[in-house]
Amino acid sequence: QDTFKIQTQRAYLDVYLADGSNIRLDIQTSDTAERILEVTLCKMGLSRDLIKYFSLFFFQDHEDGALSVVKKVAEFELPYVSLQSMKEFHCKLGIRKWYMDPSLDTLLMDCSASLNLLYMQAIQEVKRNWVKPTEGQMQELEFLQKNGNKAKFLELIRKMQFYGYVRLDPCICDYPEEGCSADICVGNNEINCCIKLPTNQTKEVSFKINRLRSWQVTSLGATKDGEEDTLELRFEYNDSGTWQWITLYTKQAFLLSSCLKKMISEQMMKAAKEGQE
Repeated sequence: QDTFKIQTQRAYLDVYLADGSNIRLDIQTSDTAERILEVTLCKMGLSRDLIKYFSLFFFQDHEDGALSVVKKVAEFELPYVSLQSMKEFHCKLGIRKWYMDPSLDTLLMDCSASLNLLYMQAIQEVKRNWVKPTEGQMQELEFLQKNGNKAKFLELIRKMQFYGYVRLDPCICDYPEEGCSADICVGNNEINCCIKLPTNQTKEVSFKINRLRSWQVTSLGATKDGEEDTLELRFEYNDSGTWQWITLYTKQAFLLSSCLKKMISEQMMKAAKEGQE
């Protein structure tokens, strides 16, 4: 607040849902993301014990119609202040589910508010071709959507490739060689990369989380236009018995790091639960 000279006062804040609609909140500029998320979801009728399955994110709409998930908002962050600091990037504040294991959907199906949130996000993923249904699956999804069968729609889409993954903007990587461009999505215990090789051939690679030992995010300084920092995320990966560092140059490095932490956390919780049983 001091940095951007924003006084604590009442203000309006729009929180966007996956279908493009928004909820306008009457807030204090000093309200944390945790507080804003709780108020928004309670306003929607979400059961309090399900709030932990959702989070606030900053989104960016591009002129070509593309949508970027810029970063997950930290619980202690002040969304109003953060939005002011990112004004030139035209970011919006929105809600997404916050878990990487698609099977966790089943825990949220009995609450109409959480069912609606999952359904809106699933529809968005289909429209933007973030999931990869077969032709037959696509026809079935359209039929279920037309008939408003949200539960069956979600049951079917859970079986599809890349459902619930977080998709990054195209970036540069050094695997299998320097300077390759890559489309990356993260979810279901993997970093999936569709890599374009210098020969113009494409190669799909799946980096499994259980073969990843550590990672780090580094700022390489501002870009040539001076608008924002270039970031890299390096991770240490066991490829056929040999440990190697793989680097991704992406402005969404912190988002990717958050996803990796979440997947590891979910794996540990699952292992602990199985151990108790």
